[in-house]
Amino acid sequence: MLLSNRVAIITGGARGIGRGIALKFADEGCSIVISDVLANEAEKTVEEISQKGRETIFLKCDVSSSSQVQDMVDQTISRFGKIDILVNNAGIAGAIKSIVDVSEEEWDRLLAVNLKGVFLCCKAVVPYMKKRGYGKIINISSSAAVAPPAPLIHYTSAKTGVLGLTRDLALELAPLNICVNAILPGLIPTDMYDNLQVFPPGVNKESVFAEMAKMMAPMQRVGTPEDIAGAALFLASDLSAYVTGDRIIVGGGYPLKQFFK
Repeated sequence: MLLSNRVAIITGGARGIGRGIALKFADEGCSIVISDVLANEAEKTVEEISQKGRETIFLKCDVSSSSQVQDMVDQTISRFGKIDILVNNAGIAGAIKSIVDVSEEEWDRLLAVNLKGVFLCCKAVVPYMKKRGYGKIINISSSAAVAPPAPLIHYTSAKTGVLGLTRDLALELAPLNICVNAILPGLIPTDMYDNLQVFPPGVNKESVFAEMAKMMAPMQRVGTPEDIAGAALFLASDLSAYVTGDRIIVGGGYPLKQFFK
């Protein structure tokens, strides 16, 4: 197995992409810390991981809070003694709207979770990785960071910031055998999209996503959490031992196809 005896923290691991990554890592022998604010969903994911025979715990944590992040990391070290892998997946969506309609509060909250949260988790975990001379950090950005599909300036700005953070941290940590990379998901229907407020009542969301995929993705299908999990497994394992400061777009070919005129 590719992740035998490894310990991973996965933020936003309760559902969607985070859950998919957690289950994939568990299949490969990894112990998992599910960090999330969604307790009910997180407990279900922990149960699924336990059924695979892996050690796992749920730690409730708002990644925009430095004290909660530090407590989450301290509890992980207390339980497992090390942190091999950090997946910064926790994130929130914003409504599609013009810059003039984005409130300062919306901007602050979205960047607090989607960008500051990545910074805080890295800051708390890196000292433990440095001590052992090993680590894998995977930051979940978005294909919107390189090709915004709609006016989402707060979301796009945060996810673009994640790419800058990834490159800078990779440069700093490369001599210490700590790899830092980013994954940019394409069109992956998850519960997060419910917050985008673009689907009128009665509209079949799955049908809309299918039509969007035909326009956006040359592979002509929407992606799945398992698609992202495959890329995450590569970056978390020693198969990518010489890969750092890079990004992988997992979007079925997006944005090769230019669909907006």
